[in-house]
Amino acid sequence: MAKTITFKPKQVVKKLLTVIPERARSVIEGRFGLSDGKKMTLEAIGKKYSITRERVRQIENAALELIRKSEVFKQLQEAFNELKDVVVSLGGVVSEEGLLKHISQDQATKNHINFLLVLGDLFEKHKEDEHFMDRWVVDKDVAEKVHQSLKKLYENLSDDDLISEGEMITSFLEHLKDISEQYKNEEIIKRWLSLSKKIKRNLLGEWGVTTSPNVSARGVRDYAFLVLRKQGTPMHFTDVAKTISDVFGKRAHIATTHNELIKDKRFVLVGRGLYALSKWGYEGGVVRDVISKILKKEGPLTKKEIVDRVLKERQVKENTIVVNLQNSDYFARDEKGKYRVTT
Repeated sequence: MAKTITFKPKQVVKKLLTVIPERARSVIEGRFGLSDGKKMTLEAIGKKYSITRERVRQIENAALELIRKSEVFKQLQEAFNELKDVVVSLGGVVSEEGLLKHISQDQATKNHINFLLVLGDLFEKHKEDEHFMDRWVVDKDVAEKVHQSLKKLYENLSDDDLISEGEMITSFLEHLKDISEQYKNEEIIKRWLSLSKKIKRNLLGEWGVTTSPNVSARGVRDYAFLVLRKQGTPMHFTDVAKTISDVFGKRAHIATTHNELIKDKRFVLVGRGLYALSKWGYEGGVVRDVISKILKKEGPLTKKEIVDRVLKERQVKENTIVVNLQNSDYFARDEKGKYRVTT
């Protein structure tokens, strides 16, 4: 179970700041947002004191070193050890946002914790890059294994892949076979997965490539795809629109939803107002077109064989199929009672 701190961050920071000069203290308070909760840039502090941003950086670094060498810092090591235990309980490597939210919802408190993380020699910050979010590390070996495993997960995914959370966790653990048992629990694995910028969980709890519309839905048609995929069977466009609103909290007008389904090749009309995903094997076109494609592919078939095959492609009445077969401009029946395409 993830731990939390028992010390009061603001009191610890207040004691630590007593060992540096007043201007240095003001710089630190401004840079980390320790006084009013608002962090200041190097430029803003430089303007305040009429000094360069580089000089502000020098003052900041010198102040941090002075605190680290102080007796007060040594006396307060238990607070840093406790903070390290929290990071370990969260997985040894944890996103900065996730760590700070776990400890407190108060922004001022988060700023004080961030200051302690920067100050403490038990913690190493890995800044946001192409693959990962800002994160704090107390176990370098674990962090390296997690980083490499997340990259492998991403490399094995295509843009169309959507994987259930259970499957994603199982796959991730396969890359982490030699990781310590203390880290092999679902909550820690989920935190590690959230470090990646390349893979992400969609609103239905499925994982895939972050840039995929199946994961980062950007409009009605993307939400419609997720709805139909989750349903697993054809749906009427009015039901698709309603489900988008109910599940995602997105306002989906019926007419707009219908238009998006018509325009997107991911969807196929399979009945009156009924749409399916083309990836399910459904063919586009009216019933006549479906019959033609079947006959061209399989050769002459009996009426029953044609009806059975068309019903796998379309949700229509049998009589509709029979009526189409009677159109002599397109189909002809031979002496064996089998139909073929005439054009």
